[in-house]
Amino acid sequence: MNKFRVKLSLLFMLLIGLSVLAAGLLSGHTYRQNHQDALRANMVRELKVINATTPWPDESDPEAAKALFHERAKDFKDIAEMRVTYVLPDGTVAGDSDHDEATMDNHSQRAEIVQARQKGFGSSIRESDTLHEKMMYVAMAVKKDGQLQGFIRLAMSLSEVSSGLHDMWLALFFSLFLLFALAAIVSYRVALSVTRPLEKMTSAAQRMANMDYAIRVPAGGRDEIGALAKALNLMADNLQEQLKLIRENGERLQDVLDNMTSGVIMVSSDGRVTLYNRQAETLLGSTTRDRVGRPYTEIKQHFELTSLIREGLDGREPQYRRELHVYYPEERLLEISLVPMTQSTDGLPGLLLVLQDVTAIRRLENMRSEFVANVSHELKTPVAAVKGFAETLLSGAMDDRETARSFLTIIHEESDRLNRLIGDILELSKIESRRSPLQYSPVDFGAYLARLSEMLTPEAAKKRISLDLQAEEGLFFEADEDRLGQIMLNLLQNGINYTPEGGRVKVWAETFFPEEGEEQVRITVTDTGIGIPKKDIPRIFERFYRVDKARSRSSGGTGLGLSIVKHLVELHHGSIRVESSVGVGTSFIIELPLLQP
Repeated sequence: MNKFRVKLSLLFMLLIGLSVLAAGLLSGHTYRQNHQDALRANMVRELKVINATTPWPDESDPEAAKALFHERAKDFKDIAEMRVTYVLPDGTVAGDSDHDEATMDNHSQRAEIVQARQKGFGSSIRESDTLHEKMMYVAMAVKKDGQLQGFIRLAMSLSEVSSGLHDMWLALFFSLFLLFALAAIVSYRVALSVTRPLEKMTSAAQRMANMDYAIRVPAGGRDEIGALAKALNLMADNLQEQLKLIRENGERLQDVLDNMTSGVIMVSSDGRVTLYNRQAETLLGSTTRDRVGRPYTEIKQHFELTSLIREGLDGREPQYRRELHVYYPEERLLEISLVPMTQSTDGLPGLLLVLQDVTAIRRLENMRSEFVANVSHELKTPVAAVKGFAETLLSGAMDDRETARSFLTIIHEESDRLNRLIGDILELSKIESRRSPLQYSPVDFGAYLARLSEMLTPEAAKKRISLDLQAEEGLFFEADEDRLGQIMLNLLQNGINYTPEGGRVKVWAETFFPEEGEEQVRITVTDTGIGIPKKDIPRIFERFYRVDKARSRSSGGTGLGLSIVKHLVELHHGSIRVESSVGVGTSFIIELPLLQP
């Protein structure tokens, strides 16, 4: 209650000061108005006296009349101590006590003249064009027998009124200043004890509004302000704890979203993107900064996706899953789950989209299906041949020794082919499953090529194909020697098989430094064979893919050799590519690290 009385006293003092100020303003206005009214009434009386004592001159002689008007104006100014002006009915100044009437403007539109013409008397307050000071003008219409003869106007400066009013204002403001200074001195100590803790609490509340919950207010006494300070500190403690918990949960949620393997997009009911995680950036090629807060319709690179979002926001289905292809930033197959987020039964506040890249899964499924189909097809051919010729033999062909021998030879060859096919399938399966890890050791590649040359020279000689297997001097690098042998034998045997008689197969190995990284080995296997069409080059390393199926079968190939080569090169942390021209030849370029990681 004491604090309330102090506040009430301060308010009362403020009201007194405002009342005194208002009274002063009203007094000043009243003083000015009364003085001006008294001056106006006095000037009207003077005009009546002038008009009564001096009749309007005869204007038959204009020059004489003007001289008389001028003389009278000067005489009356000496008596009345006011500026006197005679104005003719048309507004022409006939005489003036302070100025040469010949140089004065027409006064027909002056406010006091217009008013006097209408009502007999007129007045106005304005700054004089000739004397350049604020003056009061009072004019009277002079009539004779109902006819207007002209106007008599008195003018008096208001400088005395302004001076008096200025003095009154000075006294009023000085009194108010003393009053407020005294009130400030008396109430300062009292008000300070009230305002200081309130200022501290206000400052603390402002910092809390800016989410600075570490601020605390010094605890006061046991009055209402002290209780408010304690409540404010308790609120800050609770808010600080809650904010810490919210931030921790937010960071956890952001970490989860950023490290999810699925893209997450949230769209509000007005069509604006409110969430766009890191995986969504990778899958759709846009950044969070470009998407969050902007309409989903701006995702112009993915028309099908925006159509799905539009359907979801329209609420056509409560929840559904789709697969669609995207081609930016690269071609992918995405599985998209759309979940409407309904917060009430009346509306659809937004939509949640979960994007999963199923490109690799679908590719593996297709590869598995193709692999099973290809294996079945490849196994069926030799099995059917063996079965057919065996049935023929059993039907009586064994009696013909030459025919039986021919059929048995074919059965033997198909059995060998079937055995090679099964062996390659098992080998490829073992390589892909990494069931047999590589055993790295230093390989002297020059000596290794010499052994390969001895092994393949008889086979190449049958077709008069020259072998040129060379490596730069002293070339050593780490590799699994057995697996490296599989790589080189597959490539060299392919070169021999697909090179016409009299051709050449060449191997050259050298070290090089890539633009970035450590020293590597480049092995180039080149032949002068039939070459590979450009359209087949991207698929040359696929399992069971053959460029010339008839020739591959006649050469005994299984269609798995290059696929095995590619997997073995990749197990060596290397890469392989092919360059070929139809009718000119083919080059396989292998790049391997000099030292395995």
